[in-house]
Amino acid sequence: MPSLWPHNGPVPRSKDVPSDRSIASGSDFLQLNAADAPPGGLSEWLARRLRLAIADGRLAVGDRLPATRTLAEELRVSRGVVTEAYQRLIEDGHAAGRGRAGTVVVAAPVTAPAAAPARTRTAATPPPGAVFTAEPGAHVFDAVRAAPARIDLSPGTPDLASFPRTAWLRAERRVLGTLAATGLGYGDPRGTPELRRAVAKWLARNRGIAAGPDEVLIVNGTAQTLGLLARVLRDRGVSAVAVEDPGSLGARQHLQYWGMRTPPVPVDADGLRVAGLRDCGAPAVVVTPAHQFPTGVVLGGGRRRELMRWATGTGGLVIEDDYDAEHRYDRPPVPALRAMLPEHVCYAGSVSKLLAPTLRTGWVVAPPELHGALVDAKRFTDLGSAALPQLVLADLMETGELERRLRQLRRRHRARRDAMIRAVDTHLPGATVQGAAAGLHLTVTFDAGFADTDLAAAALARGVKAHPLSWHRQRCGRPGLVLGYAASTVTEVEEGVAVIGKVLA
Repeated sequence: MPSLWPHNGPVPRSKDVPSDRSIASGSDFLQLNAADAPPGGLSEWLARRLRLAIADGRLAVGDRLPATRTLAEELRVSRGVVTEAYQRLIEDGHAAGRGRAGTVVVAAPVTAPAAAPARTRTAATPPPGAVFTAEPGAHVFDAVRAAPARIDLSPGTPDLASFPRTAWLRAERRVLGTLAATGLGYGDPRGTPELRRAVAKWLARNRGIAAGPDEVLIVNGTAQTLGLLARVLRDRGVSAVAVEDPGSLGARQHLQYWGMRTPPVPVDADGLRVAGLRDCGAPAVVVTPAHQFPTGVVLGGGRRRELMRWATGTGGLVIEDDYDAEHRYDRPPVPALRAMLPEHVCYAGSVSKLLAPTLRTGWVVAPPELHGALVDAKRFTDLGSAALPQLVLADLMETGELERRLRQLRRRHRARRDAMIRAVDTHLPGATVQGAAAGLHLTVTFDAGFADTDLAAAALARGVKAHPLSWHRQRCGRPGLVLGYAASTVTEVEEGVAVIGKVLA
């Protein structure tokens, strides 16, 4: 590799290059350099720098200072200099000696800026009216998550409190106990072979999809799938991907960020209206056929056949977001579209609703024509998803732990779903309920003339979080709320709906 510096001419000296002492006397801790201290004032200089770091937040209460011997060696000063500086902080009340635990920061100087915490609190807890605006922006979901609430009925969040920590730790120990050193290096951008094999088996058993491990691409959730697809399609001259209406605001935002137009296609009791898809002229469409978001309807058999005819007749692409197909209660399983027409369906799934969104692990099974381009897009995005979580997830899939968790979740979610239906009947008697047979949320609509963003803001002001239905629409429609129940207890579900009922009353 060629050097960035020229080799001809004199080598820089003295003022251009730090002396050996200034290089050796520096510490990574707070970027301290003893050469900056005035002559004879090392201890006072060090104490002053530490007080400043505590005041501006670089050192927080509870942080442990470096051992005196270690810091003295790095600064090339006597240990007594550091000991004296620490003692001055202790005498001032800013630090305390904790024996073998070392010297710990216990208080900030009274001169610490007072305005910074207030600004932080204001930014982290916006008023309800600022969160639920009629035109949600790119950071709207960050604002919703940051808004404090006693009860969170936001859709799309699974039961995070029941994450199988013990099973995950057991699987992680098994993986690390057998993982070769080479397994810690850069891997296949498509994902680890272990997880791709496990996903292929999972899709065959649970979704009726016949796909080999080489057809599976591991990604950082469905959001990344949409981003990769948008870039691949854009390179092929596609500028629009149709979306369901109502449909996921998040999916729409991801596509729009990558330069795609998102023409809306109406959804009715049978799902996507394919006639509307033909009218909009988009060559690709995102659908949630097993449990439409947010209405919860299933794409009917006639519509499925009509959608397949559209794809084969126009060469169109169906992007199947199978985001919570496993969570069903009162209806038989619905086959994946990918199982019907693999040449025209790009299937996307993840464990965000089954385990936790924080894992950022999903998969995509694309038509052969797009697979290679998607792998390249993934390679040049991040060289592949983190391998260790993939290996642990593969272990959970292969041992049957993931299927056991799914059975447990169905029982728990059914009880919470039933509680929400009872609460809606009691406290929202004029509401129409949709999507009760499956999924992790209900949609309720009202035959009234108010703005559902105002209803969501008023509920948040009383400590209950929910999504206004209008956020997930591009066209006008009845006001409503999208209410998630998976992450709340039965008591919280009942109390949250009761609060919304009081707001309406």
